[in-house]
Parts: sequence; C-alpha cells; structure tokens
Amino acid sequence: MERLEVSFPSGNEHCAGWLYPPAGVPKPRPLVVMGHGLGGTRDMGLDRYARRFAAAGMAVLVFDYRHFGASAGTPRQVISIAKQREDWRNAIAYARTLRGIDKTRIALWGTSFGGGHVLSVAPEDDYLAAVVAQVPFTSGLASGLAKGPISLTKVATLATTDLLLGPIRRKPIRVKLAGRKRSAALMSASDVPEGHGRLAEESLTYEPKVAARFAFSALFDSPGRRTKGLKVPVFYAVADHDSIAPAKPTLKAAERTKHAVVKRYPVGHFDVYFDDVFEQAVYDQTEFLVSVLRP
Repeated sequence: MERLEVSFPSGNEHCAGWLYPPAGVPKPRPLVVMGHGLGGTRDMGLDRYARRFAAAGMAVLVFDYRHFGASAGTPRQVISIAKQREDWRNAIAYARTLRGIDKTRIALWGTSFGGGHVLSVAPEDDYLAAVVAQVPFTSGLASGLAKGPISLTKVATLATTDLLLGPIRRKPIRVKLAGRKRSAALMSASDVPEGHGRLAEESLTYEPKVAARFAFSALFDSPGRRTKGLKVPVFYAVADHDSIAPAKPTLKAAERTKHAVVKRYPVGHFDVYFDDVFEQAVYDQTEFLVSVLRP
C-alpha cells in the first residue's frame, strides 16, 4: 500500500506526516487524521491502524507533534498541551486542502494522550464527522493518583526543578516517559516497561525522556470534562485494567457524550496495540469509521 511523506505548517515550524491514499476508491474520499500519545511518534504502531483504515476505503494522515519524531521544533522533547492541540487543528486544516478529500467526512483518531487531544479539539470544529478515542487520557488527576504517592512525588520534584532551573540553564531537566511502579517516570506501573517498551522498539525516532515541567500541566488537564460539547459520533475504546488512563473517568466522559459508542476490553493500557486485542480493537474501529463516514 502506498504511503507518502508529507508535511504541513504549524506555528513557525512544520509537522511531518504520512499520507495513505486508498486505492480504487471513488473521489471524494473520507479521511482519518491520526496522532499518538504521550511522547509517542508516528512509527510507534500507528502504521498498523492506518493501513487497515486505508484498506477499508479511507485516506489517512498520520503526523508527529512538533518537537518530536520527524517533525521540526527545538528544544526537542518538550511537550506543550496547547501546541500539540494546535498541531491537531493544523493537521485538520491541511487535510481539508488535499485534492480528492471530502471536507465533510474527516474523522479524528487519537490514542492515549492523543485521545485526550481529540476529545478537546473536536468540540471546536463543527465540520468534523467522527472521533475515535483509544484508551484516552481524560483526567490528569485520575492518572496522577493512579501513579501512587511515591512516583507522583518523584515526578513533581523533577518538574519543580525544571520550572525553576530549566530557564536559567537554557536546557530542560528531563524525566523518563516510562518506568516501573513507584519510579520517577510520567507513566509508571507494573505493565509499563514491557508494554511501552514494545512500542518504543518499533521507532527509529523515539527518545525516552521529556522536559519534566510538563507534569504539572498534565495533572490539571481534564479532556473528559469537554465531551458534553461533542456533536459527532465518538468511539471510545476503553481498557478496563488501564493503569495509565483509568477507565472510570473515561466511562463518565462517554456518558456525557451525546453520540457515544463504547467498547470495553478486559486488558491493560498497552495491550490494545498488539496481537489479538489489536485485531479486535482495529476491527471495531474500522467498522465504526466505515459506518459514520459513508456518503
């Protein structure tokens, strides 16, 4: 299947993307815009989903956030919630300029932290057609409490140090993205090293640390509270044993969503990316997207 390298402007930089044009599909075509989670890059498992969606007749745009992966932006590995959501808006705007794309049949697909982004961005845009939020980050407080007090304290100490000293030394103080339970890592649970590690192994651009200051903005972000404003069908893929984005606030967010489709899987946060669970999840998501994006 054809996959094209593309880029689009965002702020003063450019985001790198992959564009998958579906073969043999009459124009105009629907399109799915896809983005990853916390510190993730497009080559961490997203190609598997994109090829399934393209095979089902949808064009797909997968992109890296600024400061990450193949996208521009310095300093590297700095997460800004506002800038990443701006990247989503600019990816949507770029998608609408593509020849052969039906501007009224554009869907958003976000996973983990990206799932929180799509739930936050979609209510602003009256011309989107659908949203898929896979194991979405819906409550910073819930995710923080799930870490436990030891890990939370360690991360908060690094974040405070970065806020105070980072600007003086002109270089961010970094924290690990993934680690064991009670470790000084943004994602810290018993299933994180193996699950996140499998995704990281797929990437040539992944880096294991990010600027620690981000932890405070994540703690007080609550995408789940914005779901009442969603006007389009939303597919929630919920992992019942999610140690990173707890299921309870996500299910509450789905209850506030007017047109919600909820699929629950008896697994952990990273299981949806692999093996039989991936096959079931991508089947369910493809079925949903085909049904809501048909002319």
